[in-house]
This record gives sequence, structure tokens and C-alpha cells, in this order.
Amino acid sequence: MPKRLPSISLSSYGMGWSSTRRTTVIALVITVLLAITTTVAWLSGSGSGHQDPDRALPAPTNSPSSSETVPKPAAGSGSVAKPPQIAEPVAYAKAAAQMLWSYDTRKTSRDQQLAGMRAWMTRESAYADWASVSGQVPDPVLWSRMADQDQHAIAEITEGHFPSAFKAALADSPSAITKAYIYVVTVNGKQTLSWKKGGGGAEERAVTLAVQCRPDRDCALAAIAPSVTQ
Repeated sequence: MPKRLPSISLSSYGMGWSSTRRTTVIALVITVLLAITTTVAWLSGSGSGHQDPDRALPAPTNSPSSSETVPKPAAGSGSVAKPPQIAEPVAYAKAAAQMLWSYDTRKTSRDQQLAGMRAWMTRESAYADWASVSGQVPDPVLWSRMADQDQHAIAEITEGHFPSAFKAALADSPSAITKAYIYVVTVNGKQTLSWKKGGGGAEERAVTLAVQCRPDRDCALAAIAPSVTQ
């Protein structure tokens, strides 16, 4: 029986990225971050929570959602939280991580989940990597299996911060941020999962996000970034 949503575990992250898109997004954050992509590991999604082999579902190896178009369901975005009006990068990243780690298949279809997540993305196509976000959502069959078990999760955020590598790069070239205004933020927290017949568990989570916060507008999500957790 299913225990967790593979998209939330981030275990399939990076599978849907093209080399061009990855280079474009990270280069626009700041030049030094190009080096980071070759020296840090991608988030594996492994956690310290309880595991039940009979309930856990394997992470998808090639989710079709990584390149699909954004659905526009008539029923809205279900249980997916709406993006907040926040102009501070760390605060927005913490809210975005909570959204990514929370889901409810009892109230939300897969199309609604994708549509709700898409609302958090920057509208500037040059800086948005939708594939890195949408690629975390399981395929329709897997989502249906999860819904059969009423699988849902809530998230608790413990902290968010600018990684030391990003702060150092920004200090070396403070004007570089002013082109795209994309900030790198690492968020840590805990995800609590539940399903039918009292099943459940909890896992520690960490994710690094690229967040765009221009001075004249609220922040928006640009991408799930490489893991930079210090």
C-alpha cells in the first residue's frame, strides 16, 4: 500500500532537466553557482522517517509530468495552497517548500496538483524551470493508486537560509543578482504522511529552491535547485 508521494521525496529530481535549461537557470542565479552544480549531490529524498516496505511506493524513474503542459482543471487547484504575497526570499522559499511537501489525494486530482504548483512559478519564462517542479509529481496511474489509499501529507518547516556558497558568491559580485533577482534558499523541515486504516509516518526533508524576488513585485518560484545545504 502506498506511503508517500515520490514527488515530495524529491528522489527523482533532475531527471527531466535538459542541459540547456539547467545551465540557463543556474547561470542566471550567479556565475559561481555553475561550479556548485558539479560539486554537490542532487537531493536524494532519503529521510529518517519510518518506512514500511509493504506500503512504500518506489520513486518514478522517468515521470511523464516533467515535460507535460500545465493542466487547467475547471475545479481549481484542490488542496494546494495559493502562493502568498511575500517579497522576502527566505520567507517565500519556506512557504513554497511547505506547499511542495503537502498534498491530499482525497481532495485533489493530479491535474489540480500540477495546476496549483504552477501558480507559484515565475511568469518570466527565461528564468522558470517548470520541469524541475512538475517532474516531481507521479504519473497518473501512481497518483490514482495513492488516491485509492487516501494518501495525504502535511509539512512543518523548521528553518530556511541562504547557503554559504550562495552568500559567498553574492559577496564577491553583489551586482550580479540585479539581472534576474534570483536567490538560492535551502529549507529544512518534516513531512508527516497518513493513509487509510491509521497508517502513517514522518520524514525529515530538505530542499534548495531558486526564488525570484524582484524589488517591484512579490516573490515567485523559479526552480528546484541543486542541493546546497550549508
